[in-house]
Amino acid sequence: MPRPGSHVRRYTCARVAGWIILRARRPGLFLPTLCRRGEYRVNRRSIRIAGFFAVFVFALAAVLATPPASHAQKPASIPAGQAATPAQPAKTLPPAPAQTVQVQGYTLSPAQAAQAIAYARARHELYFLDVIYGLLLLVLLLQLRIAPRFRDLAARAGDNSFVQTIIVAPLILLTIDILSLPTALWSHWLALKYQQSIQGWASWLVDWTKGEGVEVMIGVLVIWILYAVIRKSPRRWWLYFWLVAVPLIILGAVAEPLIVEPLFFKFTPLANSQPHLAERIERVAGRAGLEISQSRMFVMNASSKLKAVNAYVSGLGATKRVVVWDTSIQRMTEDEILFVFSHEMGHYVLDHVRDGILFSCGVLLFFLFLAYRSVHWMLARWGESWAIRGADDLASLPALILLLTVFGFLFTPISNAYSRHLEHQADQYGLEAIHGLVPGAPVVAAHAFQILGEVDLEEPNPSTAVKFWFYNHPPLDERMRFAQTYDPWSEGRAPEFVK
Repeated sequence: MPRPGSHVRRYTCARVAGWIILRARRPGLFLPTLCRRGEYRVNRRSIRIAGFFAVFVFALAAVLATPPASHAQKPASIPAGQAATPAQPAKTLPPAPAQTVQVQGYTLSPAQAAQAIAYARARHELYFLDVIYGLLLLVLLLQLRIAPRFRDLAARAGDNSFVQTIIVAPLILLTIDILSLPTALWSHWLALKYQQSIQGWASWLVDWTKGEGVEVMIGVLVIWILYAVIRKSPRRWWLYFWLVAVPLIILGAVAEPLIVEPLFFKFTPLANSQPHLAERIERVAGRAGLEISQSRMFVMNASSKLKAVNAYVSGLGATKRVVVWDTSIQRMTEDEILFVFSHEMGHYVLDHVRDGILFSCGVLLFFLFLAYRSVHWMLARWGESWAIRGADDLASLPALILLLTVFGFLFTPISNAYSRHLEHQADQYGLEAIHGLVPGAPVVAAHAFQILGEVDLEEPNPSTAVKFWFYNHPPLDERMRFAQTYDPWSEGRAPEFVK
């Protein structure tokens, strides 16, 4: 499922290493979910390079943002209807013999489909606009020598590198974020327009401010470490900083559920409000040979800000937990929530958080090496006109951010493909876990996906290009068809994950 706070930025040490520090615009850490930010001579050559890149991005955006050829819309095979409230007994659908099950994919009414396609197209256009705007903004900051001005200001405070970092890092990060506010505001406006969010602007601004505070506090420390390592080892800093970043990433994954997530939402034990559901979840977990105590099951009050439904797993080691949004509980039956939980339990059991961290660490190492090779070439060519003295100069931070933004953008399809693989495994695990315990499990799973798509405005027929670039989960149509056709038991085969 999509990660919580798709309209509220998420902060982890993986993002600190890959997005906050070097400002790659894509999170490196895969936290699995159920679904789916005087006069100076202008160097014309650098602007031209940025322009060429912008033309490429615009051309790609035009292809990806164009909706696929229209398909005749059939009525939803399993209408979402009115889901049971948490206090009502769970609805269940009778199991159908495998040979009589008619496979139906994800469909919407013509009006719903038009709205979903419009929302997807708007988000795709905003995504590319944000990338282009961010790149041009960074080029402009370099050309206007904004970071060197901050560096010179900090130099007046003394020679202590940490004191200088305390001054320079927040100024650079806040300058970029404040100037990037238009696209952030646009993103929230779209969420409000398409009824994915109910969060007022004042509340949104409070959350944005909280996020900035977290970013600055963590960013100052990590940026100071980064430049201390660069000064200590100009040739091997990319490797040594990576060795420092790895434990920070792990620490961030452990601390996020306890420190960061409660800043944006309230979490309560699932057993407090849904004791019967918590007991059924324990039985499903026990059947899979896993002990997930009720103390690790939480409900998030997503309804205070969002309308979307979702669930996710986060944390590492002692802080690992499964979280279900209260919107999911309000809109889904207990059987459907059991499938949602089993999907998240799949991430839990299959160590997808661990695997995502390992993947992130590998990507970070590759990005840091590319940054090392590229930043020296960049500064040799334009460093003098930018008033940057070298890679160990704090004023070079926007150049590193620019490089990592490009790397992160180009790496997007690979990271999404890896995430789709994890999500497919979790879907399969969820089906195996509830087989025999939930009547009509394939239909229940398909119905859960249908509700998810209708509420979250998932477009029904994404093109191959859109799936390739944007989808970190398999399209809902694929997930629904897999749920209704995956049946190793009738073929005499043992399931892969839950024996």
